[in-house]
Amino acid sequence: MVEKIYQMTNSDSRTVEMLISDENVHYLHMIFNKGEGLPEHFSNSNVYMAVLKGTLSIVLDDQEIHEYKEGTILKIPFKTKMNVGNKHDEILELTVVKSPAPSK
Repeated sequence: MVEKIYQMTNSDSRTVEMLISDENVHYLHMIFNKGEGLPEHFSNSNVYMAVLKGTLSIVLDDQEIHEYKEGTILKIPFKTKMNVGNKHDEILELTVVKSPAPSK
């Protein structure tokens, strides 16, 4: 078999899973209910965030909160302060690609 297969969790519960972590890319899958999200942090690579379901509420650097609906893809530069969360009743589901893969 040439390909390698990865499976995302199908859930309604808070999920943060690293699906791919190699020297080329980090690929994450996240699910957040209302009031859930990530701790404030700085991006450790270029981040490509795709909203698969729901509405993303995000603050980048010193901007005000912005909201992005299903079908939106954001490109967030390296070393950007991020505050990611779900402020809505509908479940928020995201995929996040970090490229190049962050180095320690």
